[in-house]
Amino acid sequence: MTSRRTADAERLAKIVRRFRRARLLVVGDLMLDQFIWGRVRRVSPEAPVPVVQVTSETWHLGGAANVAANIRALGGGADIAGVVGTDSHGKRLIAELRAIGAGVGGVVRGAAHPTIRKTRIVAHRQQVVRLDREPAALDDRLARRVERGVLAALDRFDGVVVSDYNKGVVTPALLAELAGRCKRKPMLFVDPKRSNFAHYDGATLIKPNLEAAAHASGVDIVDDRSLARAGQALLALWRPRALLISRGEHGMTLFRADGSSENFPTMAREVFDVTGAGDTVLATAALALAAGASFEDAAVLANQAAGIVVGKLGTASATAGELLDGLDLA
Repeated sequence: MTSRRTADAERLAKIVRRFRRARLLVVGDLMLDQFIWGRVRRVSPEAPVPVVQVTSETWHLGGAANVAANIRALGGGADIAGVVGTDSHGKRLIAELRAIGAGVGGVVRGAAHPTIRKTRIVAHRQQVVRLDREPAALDDRLARRVERGVLAALDRFDGVVVSDYNKGVVTPALLAELAGRCKRKPMLFVDPKRSNFAHYDGATLIKPNLEAAAHASGVDIVDDRSLARAGQALLALWRPRALLISRGEHGMTLFRADGSSENFPTMAREVFDVTGAGDTVLATAALALAAGASFEDAAVLANQAAGIVVGKLGTASATAGELLDGLDLA
């Protein structure tokens, strides 16, 4: 007789194998992540700071582009809409997206919009400092071009993933249009940021982290009771079909529109770097739901994927193979 645990694992494996049938449109703020790797052997004589001897340098897709990278690594189809500059970094970002098989027809290039870059200096597996390069604001005309492209393309996708990093691509006008158009299909998945807290409405799934959930709900989340209050407040505020709050080392909690909730303890064995883990959760949950999963199964798979990527150093993705390997199919 098949055990309940084996049956659950087999069901989850079927969902993962269906990822390749799902096609998602990722909308949001595109970034390029640069990692400078090195060793520290002494302190600078000029100031009390470490001297990093650089050994290598790598580039990775960041922000909404990392969500697309996660979707592709999991086997799903991904197109992306956002803004990059006409600079060499914008060209690199587009080339990296094409290299992983992501569609870039929705990417708008702006001559006066430098490509957003985040440079992390890492020594001995620890981040020493991060340097951010980004424009002060996004030209409204570029945001409107992205919006027009997104709305014209919606019917080609199973779901729209909004990766809002508060850099200007995700506007209240775009969110209002998506809320009206994405009632059932395409589904709508959102990673929220503070500037738009008042404008998220009616999504299939909204995935805040603990800090965002506390700010948006106005509840100081310190224990399970305050977490429950925050979850119910956000269900009332945003009216999603489900809410998935990622809680770092405590895992994540799923709140459903009917008021019920469920906790999912962390799956991480070792935590080396949490860079981009929220993108992985969003991508995995969106793919799972687009592939026909329940909210509970989507949360299980997203939690497992997060546990995989935090065990890697730098901006990383989980693969469908890694998810399958983590399932107990014996």
